[in-house]
Amino acid sequence: MFTPTMLLDRFAESLEHRQQHWGQRQRDLAKDKSNVHAATLAITREAGTPGTSVAREVGARLDWPVYDHELVELIAQETGLRTNLLDSVDEHHRPWLLECFESLGSARRLSESGYAVHVLETVVALGLQGHCVIVGRGAAHILPSFSTLRVRLVGLLEDRVANAARQQNLSREEAARWVEKTDCERTEFVKAHFFKDPADPRHYDLVLNTSRWSVSECADLIVRALHQLESQLMNSAS
Repeated sequence: MFTPTMLLDRFAESLEHRQQHWGQRQRDLAKDKSNVHAATLAITREAGTPGTSVAREVGARLDWPVYDHELVELIAQETGLRTNLLDSVDEHHRPWLLECFESLGSARRLSESGYAVHVLETVVALGLQGHCVIVGRGAAHILPSFSTLRVRLVGLLEDRVANAARQQNLSREEAARWVEKTDCERTEFVKAHFFKDPADPRHYDLVLNTSRWSVSECADLIVRALHQLESQLMNSAS
């Protein structure tokens, strides 16, 4: 749980780079309004897999900003920042944003009114900007599949428990409980708000076993797939 001081520190640390990203993406879109489908990477992960490390590795290689789940939540909660992001979506591109909302089903209602809607707005607006990495918060289940590389990171339970124990300085028993609890919470979040089963491999373009592939190797595979997706998007726009 982040304290207010930690949240402010994280906010200050990340804001400048992200604002530069939004501004540059908006300038790019203004130059060519037909090219609105820049690729986005959406990562979901089982608890104990190196999701954030893989995301940061890909972001560093492509010079794309990384929005991990805490930062997405922070943006969703910071009204001024979220408004700034949403305001960057001009009228020409708003139908794209509305399609994402409508894809969840017009008869379905997001629970926990306010919070889930704010997360949804944030993820969709980031996806419209493109050229960014989003970790968790249902991004793989919200954003359009044609412009989003949807990646699921999995691993053997014993490896995930060992990773959690090492990273969080927990006993094996404590780490096992944390992995089970975290997996349940993430699954329930997606099911309750976005009506998808995050464990269903059909929702993803790549499912990578982090018990077999290292962080660097996962990043290699993801970057190659992103280049291929960008090529497809360019061809479809021409």
